[in-house]
Amino acid sequence: MWKTVIFLIITLILIPIAAFYLDSEALSELQRKTLKQLTWIYIAAAGLCFIVSTLAKNYSQVDKLWSIIPIVYAWVACYQSGFEDRIVLMAVLVSIWGIRLTYNFGRRGGYQWRFWEGEEDYRWAILREKPEFQSPIKWTLFNLFFISYYQMGLILLFTLPIVRSMEAGPLSWVDYVLAALFIGFVIIEYIADQQQWDFQTEKYRRINNNEALEGNYKKGFIDTGLWKWVRHPNYAGEQGVWLIFYLMSAYATGHILNWSIMGCLLLFILFKSSSDFSEEISASKYPEYKDYIKKTPRFIPFLKF
Repeated sequence: MWKTVIFLIITLILIPIAAFYLDSEALSELQRKTLKQLTWIYIAAAGLCFIVSTLAKNYSQVDKLWSIIPIVYAWVACYQSGFEDRIVLMAVLVSIWGIRLTYNFGRRGGYQWRFWEGEEDYRWAILREKPEFQSPIKWTLFNLFFISYYQMGLILLFTLPIVRSMEAGPLSWVDYVLAALFIGFVIIEYIADQQQWDFQTEKYRRINNNEALEGNYKKGFIDTGLWKWVRHPNYAGEQGVWLIFYLMSAYATGHILNWSIMGCLLLFILFKSSSDFSEEISASKYPEYKDYIKKTPRFIPFLKF
């Protein structure tokens, strides 16, 4: 596990360096000023997550901000741009995405009036039980560098296409097509999360009422609806959202490869590692999950690696 963590942290350093090197266009003064402001917000927010999670022993503090702070980043950029039409459109799209995800996280018990409480991602508890994380010092370092600063850094990076799109000229019909695709992927996420919510709610209702578990409820996991076509339709939708967001900057600037691609690439890498870990847990809990892995693609329908 430590090898994976170190690899992810190294990518957070190397990919941005490579991305800036490959982009032929330097940052404008406005972009530089905005990026500096967003970086200070990131440093403060990640530090707060580390402090709160350490004191509260609840390591899902970043999860609470995952859907909220991109909205902050987007509207700060929007304000700095003087409310350019394209930046306003991109900020509205990020807000739609964030409101949807915040609602889904909130209904699972992620938020409490005592902000440091709330549901903790089950994977953190499992990780803490692994031998390599038994040392308090090692877990503290993991919390500092990966849970807090890596994840919050990734959130900043996949929001940066809005900064790269500043001063890029007027909107065109292509922007609206990309915006429609962005919303389409948000809808896919919504449907996938709703199907998972309905399945888990009914499964635990039956368990709590001592009713017989049949069909998929007996299997223990959902493999119907969007989950019939891919094993992680919610993750697929999330990756699609930020790929489209990057393409909006690519079209706006005329650079198919520009430095804001780094967040999108890092997100793909994270979801591969995250889904590996989730599937390892599911396979250990549900005997039929390994067969599900064999017959169902991970993210893209009809495409198996």
